[in-house]
Amino acid sequence: MDIIQDILADQQLPMKYLLLASIAISVFFVVLGVSGMAASDNAAVRRMRVGSISHGHGADFDLLQGDNSDPHGLLKAFVPSSKRERSKIGKLMKQAGIQRKHAIRNFYLFRVVMAFVLPAVLVVAMALPIETQVQLRIASLLQGITWVNALQIVTALMVAGFYGPALWLRYRIKKRRQAIEHSLPNALDLLQVAIEAGLGFDAAMVRVSHEMAYAAPEIAQEFTILQLELQAGKERQAAFLDMADRVGIDELNSFANAFLQSNQYGTSISASLRRFATDMRLDRELRAQEKANRLPVQMSAVMAMCMMPVLLLICLAPMLIRWMNMFG
Repeated sequence: MDIIQDILADQQLPMKYLLLASIAISVFFVVLGVSGMAASDNAAVRRMRVGSISHGHGADFDLLQGDNSDPHGLLKAFVPSSKRERSKIGKLMKQAGIQRKHAIRNFYLFRVVMAFVLPAVLVVAMALPIETQVQLRIASLLQGITWVNALQIVTALMVAGFYGPALWLRYRIKKRRQAIEHSLPNALDLLQVAIEAGLGFDAAMVRVSHEMAYAAPEIAQEFTILQLELQAGKERQAAFLDMADRVGIDELNSFANAFLQSNQYGTSISASLRRFATDMRLDRELRAQEKANRLPVQMSAVMAMCMMPVLLLICLAPMLIRWMNMFG
């Protein structure tokens, strides 16, 4: 440990050693991070696998199912071989509205590429001549960085590049759920108007998805996926429950249950949609009132923290001054 500390304390090391050490540590941590995903599958599974089966891919097929096949070749080092892990990421990407072909593979590859690119940018920036750094206005940022600090920054950039896309994916899921919650009552109103105008439920849902493609693309995409699944032969109950599970909000789950119950017992779908849209707006208003009622309680703690020291100072300052004059 003393030898390592002496090496770290030495500031006369050439810049090339800094670059080589940064690249080596980045490669080590990235390989260490993806080594768990490169584990081979079970031997019994390999023996049962006869060969690869090719499927036709079209725009609708990719939208409905996507590609979650086992990785082959060099992809085994980056994409996990466990189907459960890939299905988990695939579900998150569907909740985020990402339905493109090879989305799971591209997500894992993007994480690995960003884990390499961000540290490489820092290394290249530090290897540039002083004149180029001055022209790019980064000389002042890189001037006081020692090679120990550079290694720390490289490690932080590698972690940010590898885990940043996962955080972005969860943020996109949250924003998409909020957008669907806000646009669902309007979509139900349009759906009710279309049904009362004489369209069937499926035709009305297609029309609503086309009308709301620009105003609310999230709910329009979910309605389109639902109709494509029904046209592909999927059961209506399974399609609605899968849509509710894919989005992950209570309102859409209630909408799916209300429609299935109306379809099962033969009640009016238009009346069910009208009542459900009204209940959704009332529930949204109640949630807004709940937040408004919690606000004074939350502000009281902040006001107490900000005002109590000032009040104590105003009340106790004359007494302290009098004591200082008396006993000073």
